[in-house]
Amino acid sequence: NSYLQYSYIGNALAAKGYYVVSIQHELPTDSLIPTTGIPQVVRRPFWERGVENIRFVWHWLKRKQIKYDCKTSLIGHSNGGDIVSLFGNKYPDSLSAIISLDNRRFPLPRTAIPKISSLRSCDMKADEGVLPTIEEQQANEIRIVNLADVKHDEMDDTGKSWQKRKI
Repeated sequence: NSYLQYSYIGNALAAKGYYVVSIQHELPTDSLIPTTGIPQVVRRPFWERGVENIRFVWHWLKRKQIKYDCKTSLIGHSNGGDIVSLFGNKYPDSLSAIISLDNRRFPLPRTAIPKISSLRSCDMKADEGVLPTIEEQQANEIRIVNLADVKHDEMDDTGKSWQKRKI
């Protein structure tokens, strides 16, 4: 998915005064994300590259002296959710929040800081161990929101207006 397919989220956040940056992780010249094999193994290099993409943009913004007065929050859908989950596991102290839209493969961080929220579709299930247990959710104030009437592929700009408002 293109980073431009989530404009409703970026526009809503920008309207509330947030500084929004969208990153295109896959380029046309990149190899495709593997669909066979153990996802946690064959996709890991793509997630690692995504983490480095975020770090590159972060450092670029700092070099350009773009000022923002808060820690960073990351939002990602599906594979992007896996990337932000890996980032949060590697660099938790650099974030204030992670919002995953239906990541399915990489485990969400099990920490109170950054704040963790995950919106879950009604048609796709996360792999075992991706979502925290009820006990982990309670101990770390992790919020898991099940969207009974939003499918995985309806979480981008193609979703209906009421689905976007819900998200």
